[in-house]
Amino acid sequence: MTWVKICGMTNLEDALTAVEAGADAVGFVFYEKSPRNISVEAAREIVEKLPEDVEKIGVFVNGSEPNPLDVLLHAGLTGTQTYFSGKNGEQRSKGLKGINVSLLPKRARFLMVLPMQLFSDEEQIQEIQFNFANREQNLPQGFSPPEGLMDTFVLDSGDLRMPGGTGKTFDWKKAVPIAKAMRQGGVKLVVAGGLTPENVGEAMFVLEPWGVDVSSGVEARLGKKDPENVRAFVKAVREADRKAS
Repeated sequence: MTWVKICGMTNLEDALTAVEAGADAVGFVFYEKSPRNISVEAAREIVEKLPEDVEKIGVFVNGSEPNPLDVLLHAGLTGTQTYFSGKNGEQRSKGLKGINVSLLPKRARFLMVLPMQLFSDEEQIQEIQFNFANREQNLPQGFSPPEGLMDTFVLDSGDLRMPGGTGKTFDWKKAVPIAKAMRQGGVKLVVAGGLTPENVGEAMFVLEPWGVDVSSGVEARLGKKDPENVRAFVKAVREADRKAS
C-alpha cells in the first residue's frame, strides 16, 4: 500500500484524526516562517500520545534553526524531511554524518526534498534521471546505506525562495522520467505539493509513487485540519491502491 503522510500537525486532535484515518506518518514543521510551525516541546507532547507504529517526521529547511537531529532525539521523532534553501548545506551534512547511529530510532527515515521548480529544462531532468538510475554507482565504494537513509526523496512544487507549503501542484507528467529513474535505482518516491482528496488518485496514476504527502489540501484553515478531508484523502489513496492492484 502507498505510504501516506499527513503533515503540518499543530495539535493532538489533528494528529489523532490522521492516525485514526489510517495515515502511516504525521509531520511536524520546524520552520519559523511557516504558519504551521510548532515548538519542539509541543511536538514532543503530541508524539508521546501517538501509537508507536506511526512514523513521526520532523520537517526542516536546510540552513535554519533548529537542528534536525537535535529535534529528532528530543521530541522522539522517527525521521526528518529536509527542504533545501541553498544555505549552510555543508553544516547540516556534517551534522548527519556525525550522529551516533545507535541513538537513532530503529525505523529512522530521512527524506530529502527536490523542488520540481528547479528543474526547468530537459538537460537538468536528464541529469537527475541519470543520477537516480545509477544511484548505487554514485555511492562511495563499499558503502551500503541502511534502510531509510538516502533512499527516500520527495518531489514537491517549491523552490529555493519558498521551499514548500505552496499548496500548488507541479507538472506530474514532466516528472514521469524522474519517477521511473527512481524506481530503477531502488529509490522511494514521495509526491507532495497541492495534493487533495480529489487529485491524489491522478497523481498516483501518473507517477506511481511509493508515498504521498499532504498538508494544506486537508486543512479547514491554516494550521488546523478538516477531519472529513483527512479521512477522504486516505480513502482516496486506498481506492487508488485498489485500482492499481
